[in-house]
Amino acid sequence: MHDSLFSLHSKVAIVTGGNGGIGLGIALGLAEAGASISIAARDEFKIDRAIELIRETGSDVIGVTIDVADEKSVSMAVNETVGRFGQVDILVNNAGISVRSSPEKYTAEEWDQVVGINLKGTFLCSKEVYPHMVTAGGGKIVNIGSMTSVFGIDWAAPYASSKGGIVQLSKSLAVSWAKNNIQVNTILPGWINTDLTQSIERDFPDRHALITSRIPHGRWGEPQELAGTAVFLASQASDYITGVSIPVDGGYTSF
Repeated sequence: MHDSLFSLHSKVAIVTGGNGGIGLGIALGLAEAGASISIAARDEFKIDRAIELIRETGSDVIGVTIDVADEKSVSMAVNETVGRFGQVDILVNNAGISVRSSPEKYTAEEWDQVVGINLKGTFLCSKEVYPHMVTAGGGKIVNIGSMTSVFGIDWAAPYASSKGGIVQLSKSLAVSWAKNNIQVNTILPGWINTDLTQSIERDFPDRHALITSRIPHGRWGEPQELAGTAVFLASQASDYITGVSIPVDGGYTSF
């Protein structure tokens, strides 16, 4: 049903960091809803693997290399996508990193790296797709925040700060670009099994057990469980929703 509220047929989506983890789970969901996908990431081997998986959905897909913290790289990636598909309707700002340490031990370089990729990268990519979305008559930007957008975490101060900033950036872009029919919203993932979190159970079993005990669902989430919310926020079903943050965390932030 291409006329479904949730159909993304004829739409083009860029997913940064879409070659693994949450980004790949979302990219697959968008593809299954009919969107053509541009996987924008750094690791070319992982990009190739992601392309293979997305092609299995029947949707068109390309891979582009990108450093989201570098303005020229962002511009090249967006232009390559537009050159291939002719438009950009959806941007998922998912690329992100974290460095685990206590606040007093971070170097300025580590802080700048995390905030540069997570927050500055979200801004640069959003700014770059803006004129293309204006030309198309509107668009959808889905930013990936975190449960740490809501509360602090002792071992990831730069990450939490960047993710809190993403919520405020989303609100600001939503207010600024509503006139252009561009909706900007944030997904707040909880504890999800990804490359970024897989070492916690092994290296910090007590912390892993405590985290799990606080999740009403009783388990960590899987990347594909973010896809439904992303498809909703990328589709016409959410045309009157902008500037909001939606937790997808098994109830963690409600407990």
